[in-house]
Amino acid sequence: MVTARPSPGDLLVIDGRASVQFAGDRALTLRVVSVCDRPTYEGWVWLTGYVLNRRGNATAKREVFVQLAGLHPAPEPVTERGATPGRGRSPDQVRVRSASR
Repeated sequence: MVTARPSPGDLLVIDGRASVQFAGDRALTLRVVSVCDRPTYEGWVWLTGYVLNRRGNATAKREVFVQLAGLHPAPEPVTERGATPGRGRSPDQVRVRSASR
């Protein structure tokens, strides 16, 4: 459970604990972009973020209204090893996979 108000960059599980509209197979993983400061019901918040698939790729931008008590941190998605510069390799050493396989 998230104990504090979410912040941009947080990765959260949005499921039935956060709002009934996300129960079951409608659950999603959301990378928070912004937290709205407009007044809402006590314990609820509007979040804007990107829905991530299992590989960590953004698939849609969403704005969701959820209960703070029902938010849970999500594990960081697994990315392909060596696919991003900055992890001990210079950008010219990173191999780029061809789209045509």
